[in-house]
Amino acid sequence: MELLEIPTFSGTLDATVDIPGSKSITNRALLVAALANSESTISGALFSEDTHWFSKCLGDLGIPITGDADQATFTIIGKGGAIPQPQADLFVGNAGTAARFITAMLALGHGTYRVDGIARMRERPMGELLTVLEQMGPQMSFENQPGCMPYVLHSNGLNGGTIRMRAHQTSQQLSALLMVAPYAQHNTIINIDGELVSRSYIEITRRVMADFGVTFEQQGDQRFLIHAGQQYQPRTYHVEPDASNASYFFAAAAITRGRIRVKHLSGNSCQGDFGFVEVLAKMGCQIHTTEDYTEVVGPETLRGIEVDMNDISDTVQTLAAIAPFADAPVTIRNVAHIRVKETDRIHAVVTELQRLGVQVDEFQDGLRIYPSQPHPTSIQTYNDHRMAMAFAVLGLRVPGVVINDSDCTHKTFPTFFDTFLGLWE
Repeated sequence: MELLEIPTFSGTLDATVDIPGSKSITNRALLVAALANSESTISGALFSEDTHWFSKCLGDLGIPITGDADQATFTIIGKGGAIPQPQADLFVGNAGTAARFITAMLALGHGTYRVDGIARMRERPMGELLTVLEQMGPQMSFENQPGCMPYVLHSNGLNGGTIRMRAHQTSQQLSALLMVAPYAQHNTIINIDGELVSRSYIEITRRVMADFGVTFEQQGDQRFLIHAGQQYQPRTYHVEPDASNASYFFAAAAITRGRIRVKHLSGNSCQGDFGFVEVLAKMGCQIHTTEDYTEVVGPETLRGIEVDMNDISDTVQTLAAIAPFADAPVTIRNVAHIRVKETDRIHAVVTELQRLGVQVDEFQDGLRIYPSQPHPTSIQTYNDHRMAMAFAVLGLRVPGVVINDSDCTHKTFPTFFDTFLGLWE
């Protein structure tokens, strides 16, 4: 359990930073490259715990994959939709994308595959995906709670067909099905019942699939058609910087009246969390975007706002950490689904803000944070990388903020604290 005290910053930040590649894009590119029919190279890729577990699962399934962390590059020899190994025992750590993507991919195989993760991963929602996959061919057996890890898939290919599913807790299960459905025996139609959360991540899925030569049709807001018989084409593919992880640096500029430029993150980003800069603009920040970078300049005083963050929910903690320094309350709504992430993110944020002496109201679908002067405390991170990174930003303005278990950032940004604390060295 690494303890790290965040040094306060009394000046004005003025820096340019490099952010590692997007986790969401890296794992999608790894999956579709593994389904292509020859060698692909993924450059600018993220090397972290999440991508480690996913790439290891691919290797354990008999798909040749090598990674060069120094060059941020994966090389994958896809097997054209086939899974070479008829049997495997796979471990996904605490990686939700790896868990859902690899599970859907296993449905294409012909064999028996066991999937497990850490204790928290055993609590995260998987049941909807497993129920839908059973309708399409594979059979499931569970060692403990039905619908939860650890489970075993008995696969004999994916039939396709018309299915209904819910996506009110995560869009990852829909993305997983969209990416593997081109290799089903028949066309697949997916009808979404009720709310579809984090829609922006479906756009990432669409763009990565299209970049590898496969498309799907979206018919209205809740219906998706994927034609069988399509094949991903091998290619060299570059991953753009992670917009979610860039949010912490943009937030640092916002509360220090500073300027932060993130290289290679353009205004044409396909990532929904790039929309966090629009939230900062509403709070008074200046935003500058080009093909080569995005830059945020903080205002004299941040403005309070009310914002629906359903499509950019991975940046809720970032906004919550800078909200006490606004001139009016900051209200975050429509993010009930983040209660089933690495931790209950709404309750965790409320708890830690209250430990800092911040006045905050908790709702089922969000929270309201009032202007406050936080006091020193140790921040519990709940093994959630985003808690550690977000509250590190708050520590720039509050002496004596200590991040407990700072190593949890290895999940998606292993070099975060080196990069973050290096801003003013």
